[in-house]
Amino acid sequence: MRKLYLAVALFAIMVAAIAQRKNTVTAPDRFAGLDTAFERVLKDWNAAGFAVAVVEKDKIVYAKGFGYRDFENRIPVTPATMFAIGSCTKAFTAGMIGLLAKQGKLDIDKPVRNYLPDLKFYNESMNNSIILRDMMSHRTGLPRHDFSWYSFPSHSRDSLMQRIQYMEPTYPVRERWQYNNFMFLLQGTVIEKLTGKSWEDNIRDNIFRPLNMSSSNFSIEDLERTAEPALPYGLKKDSVIKKLDYYHIDAMGPAGSINSNVLEMSNWVSVWINGGKFQGKEILPASYVTDAMSSQMVIGAGLPSKEQPDIHFANYGFGWMLASYKGHYRVEHGGNIDGFSASTCFFPTDSIGIIVLTNQNSSPVPSIVRNLIADRLLKLPYFDWSTDLKRNAEKAKAAAKDTERSKTSNRKLHTSPSHPLADYEGLYSNPGYGSIDISLINDSLFARMGRDLTWLRHYHYDIFEPFSSDPKDGIDTTDKSNLRYQFQMNTSGEIDAVMVPLEGSLAPLKFTRSPKAKELTSNELAKYIGDYEISGVTANIYTKGGKSLYLLVPGQPEYELAALGADKFSIKAASGFYLQFALNEKGEVTGLTFMQPNGNFKAKKK
Repeated sequence: MRKLYLAVALFAIMVAAIAQRKNTVTAPDRFAGLDTAFERVLKDWNAAGFAVAVVEKDKIVYAKGFGYRDFENRIPVTPATMFAIGSCTKAFTAGMIGLLAKQGKLDIDKPVRNYLPDLKFYNESMNNSIILRDMMSHRTGLPRHDFSWYSFPSHSRDSLMQRIQYMEPTYPVRERWQYNNFMFLLQGTVIEKLTGKSWEDNIRDNIFRPLNMSSSNFSIEDLERTAEPALPYGLKKDSVIKKLDYYHIDAMGPAGSINSNVLEMSNWVSVWINGGKFQGKEILPASYVTDAMSSQMVIGAGLPSKEQPDIHFANYGFGWMLASYKGHYRVEHGGNIDGFSASTCFFPTDSIGIIVLTNQNSSPVPSIVRNLIADRLLKLPYFDWSTDLKRNAEKAKAAAKDTERSKTSNRKLHTSPSHPLADYEGLYSNPGYGSIDISLINDSLFARMGRDLTWLRHYHYDIFEPFSSDPKDGIDTTDKSNLRYQFQMNTSGEIDAVMVPLEGSLAPLKFTRSPKAKELTSNELAKYIGDYEISGVTANIYTKGGKSLYLLVPGQPEYELAALGADKFSIKAASGFYLQFALNEKGEVTGLTFMQPNGNFKAKKK
């Protein structure tokens, strides 16, 4: 009887153990099969690599790397791999504004010029009405004007700020949502002015350190010094993985310079899921967190499509984009900078966060991976996002080709430029952007904007079309753009400006030409020194330090001259005014001609 009792007891224990083991095995692994799906995404989109992390409440429940951070040397991506996060930086900058508001150092509903008195917008209406809240939610009336900072970079935030007064708006303040990186640069500048510390130090001290984001940094130099930096890549001919150069954002940092990894970004997302707290400590004010992920401006209609009827509404908070994703409130921001793409996302009512970082330029990978994970964790039906996006991309390419085939060119054949190509050389400047250096190299014109060099192929009349000129790959004439360089003449018939449509929502921008100065030695300049008489008035030509010539006419300010070659000089401060010196057979200067828009005037050397 005792043996029977023991047998029954042992049987009961075995049944309980089996049942418990059965429950463990049959409990679904929420991430089962995703690794395979992500490897497929990597292959489908020819991506070098990416990392992904998932946060639930205050814990990282999944983190993994796929592909390579160094594609050539096959060094794999891990969760600790560092990527540029681009515009995902914006939520950090706006968060710092939220902290200063709580400290009583600013009011986001007061004119921003209260804090930046040197700031000027395009008109007085903007000067008087634009507040920090407008800048934090992209509703200032300014379009992107991105070429200003991207193609004409600067190390100085103040110098970039000075350009804003020349940037034309396209709508009144608060009428239309328009993404603008300069407005986040200004928030960074406000932070610096009010604290006396750099934007970088403020983010590091108030956000990075309390969140244990010890590897996160703000520059390419610091990124390269980390243990696992990702290299930037793009695609050539849609399929060949090509290494790109890092882009140094420099002064535009508050809009997009942070570098981080998915592990440290998980701590940042945890703050937002937990009402501004991390490990029980307040990082951001709870009231600010609520405002930041609430609608501050309508981005667009955000209507559902027939294909995706459960994804709708498109609004903006403070550094975050808001949408309804299949019945779940989603807060997200993407990031793109040369060779990198990113997505930082969380579902506040579901306490789920997803971070995807990739070293592929303008990549769909972050949004595909984000959506695949979201569908799984939110217990939604499976949807093949990669195939859907691939199908849509192919349709878009086919439509673009059809449009190109059906488009009738307005090009007038058999025309020629109005001047010899050498006459188009010069430095063309716009105060809201910078300078385009146009040079004649061999028999072709080339334009340099920042680090980018383009070949200007004659289109018709005085209009040229640009094609990228890569130091390694040469000129790519298949890479067509809608840009045209339209050169203009002054009343003297000289090329004096070029019009370039760098902001699509506005008329082409004017870049005014100044001739390129040539360097002359003090001995070469000496022959021009002297007094020149014209209509009883004596003009004096002299040097300072033997480096430049100067002109002084009685009753007028001193003018510095720039050597153009062939004994010709321009007056630096007066566009269209030149001095042409006359020489005899011995090479001695005998006189000069003042060349002005209203005529030419000769002077004899005394």
